[in-house]
Amino acid sequence: MSQPPLTFFCELHPEPLAKLFDGRFVIDDLKALNATLSLGILDFSDARAKLVKRLNQAGVPVIAWLLLPEEEGYWFNIDNHDKAAARYVEFKAWTTQHELEWAGVGLDIEMDINEMRAIISGKEGQGLARRLWRKFTDKQRVAGARRSYQALIDLIHTEGYPVESYHLPVITDERRARATVLQRTLGLVDLETEREVLMLYTSFLRPHGDAALWSYAPEADAVGVGVTGGGVDLPGGTTPEPLTWAEFTRDLRLCVMQGKPIHIFSLEGCVEQGFLSRLTTFDWEQPAPIPEKAGQVRWLRTVFTALLWVVERPWVILIALATLIGLGFLFKRSDNDQ
Repeated sequence: MSQPPLTFFCELHPEPLAKLFDGRFVIDDLKALNATLSLGILDFSDARAKLVKRLNQAGVPVIAWLLLPEEEGYWFNIDNHDKAAARYVEFKAWTTQHELEWAGVGLDIEMDINEMRAIISGKEGQGLARRLWRKFTDKQRVAGARRSYQALIDLIHTEGYPVESYHLPVITDERRARATVLQRTLGLVDLETEREVLMLYTSFLRPHGDAALWSYAPEADAVGVGVTGGGVDLPGGTTPEPLTWAEFTRDLRLCVMQGKPIHIFSLEGCVEQGFLSRLTTFDWEQPAPIPEKAGQVRWLRTVFTALLWVVERPWVILIALATLIGLGFLFKRSDNDQ
């Protein structure tokens, strides 16, 4: 087993971004690993453009990971597809102005960051619940958002860029259920791109994150591993501790055993913990043990998929209830006849 293709996510504002790349050490390590950088486009500043040009000149491939201002949802979702399209237009103008080169474009499909924070904090209560219920009952949004995003992907393709999408792994369960429950409620969008990266961040899934990774990895084009540090701030201290070196390398080995390219979140976390330089001499040949809870996760996913299937088709429940009531009536009538 040899080193798989590696991509590092980097999600920093201008000042910490400049500090991260101060000197040549980080760029040299990326080159030694033949790694790609998926750079979060948090702004269209001259400083960010300068860094991209520097990476271009060093021969490090850079993917433009498109993001929105937080007040617009930050990540792309079912309700901000118009803003996502406008963001790409801005991105192209900035790219042309600074003559930047990109290895591709990344679309991050997640729940609106403001709604996520509201759920975690519990501040909005019934108001948030009503809003989510309205979203759940509005099926028309799904097809419209999907058409808009696919049109955006087609536009990106015409301008010469491959597209990769970053998804929560449950999108594959919804796909198997042929449902849109999570898309309507959480704002996810099921897209067709060249590479779908499932964000299997085991730091959020302790103590059985390795089993979840092992279960979902076969369905991914590439596996998102993390979190080694960094990322957005969540309320109430809900962000888990970053992966340790032992956890991190276990996840890397599991991905290699599945034959998957790896996206690592995040570059800044790896640098802070000293992981990046250690990867340049890492032994990729050594396997990891198969997770003990893999079978349990597989069973839970089967149940979850079945639940999504039923919720998508509530008439099945009504028919089942009507059948049970009818059978009960027939049995009761039969008893009375006797």
